[in-house]
Amino acid sequence: MNDGDWDRLLTRVESGYCTPFLGAGACYGTLPLGGEIAKEWAEKDDYPLSDSHDLARVAQFVGVKSGDPMWPKEKIQSRLKNLGPPDFASADEPHALLAALPLPIYMTTNYDDFMTRALVQGGRKARSDVCRWNRHPRLEAEPDVFQADPDYSPSPEQPLVYHLHGRLDILESLVLTEDDYLDFLVAISRDDGLLPHPIQKALAGSSLLFIGYRLADWDFRVLHRGLVMAGEQSLRRLSVTVQIPEHPEANKYLDQYFGAMNVRVFWGTAAEFVHELRERWEARSAGG
Repeated sequence: MNDGDWDRLLTRVESGYCTPFLGAGACYGTLPLGGEIAKEWAEKDDYPLSDSHDLARVAQFVGVKSGDPMWPKEKIQSRLKNLGPPDFASADEPHALLAALPLPIYMTTNYDDFMTRALVQGGRKARSDVCRWNRHPRLEAEPDVFQADPDYSPSPEQPLVYHLHGRLDILESLVLTEDDYLDFLVAISRDDGLLPHPIQKALAGSSLLFIGYRLADWDFRVLHRGLVMAGEQSLRRLSVTVQIPEHPEANKYLDQYFGAMNVRVFWGTAAEFVHELRERWEARSAGG
């Protein structure tokens, strides 16, 4: 990212035309990464393949081996439910920094409620909703924020945190296994009205900020291919992805890969990105 990219991103933040997407890396140090959980399960269940770092594939194996597709979801709920939240007082904590920005919509593929907690702790009247990607009665029974309050429109004062891949308190909403990801994609492609209009509008008309993803992650690939690339590319605004540096040839490839989609790469961790974002935002707010 160069200074021009930062200027455009901050302009979009200022106007509310920026939508953060939070992945697992945004919780690094508070929650275990998907790869860590995958390796734990792979070792315990004698996973026979070489990609024991891939949580979606290992979770699929666990479900097939047990003969119970819900078992891996119960396992991950049990693993995560008593962890966190992070220290929102930390200067470079991603959720706290994002909660300080005047944005109307926050999207996440994480199962935790940390983004909502950070917003509420910052004094904002945040609401939370979840994607109803399957027809399980428990998920369909979950109150829809827009149906419950037809006058509600996400705003910086009353922002919306939208959980694309489920929320930990609704087990049936979790997108975890390979089959879940495929079913999620099918549901999104078949039903144009599955995502609420404000979410569709944010996807199509704002700068997207991906924090905590790797290119190889299933959640990022499904998110980017199924939702972002499905829109009109000529109408897209600048988007940013935060990627941990690899070896030079891999970095060069990723720059080309994302550059072709008008996505800029910030090379570093989520904490490093929010540190620079905070400094630039404070300087801009102060008129620097």
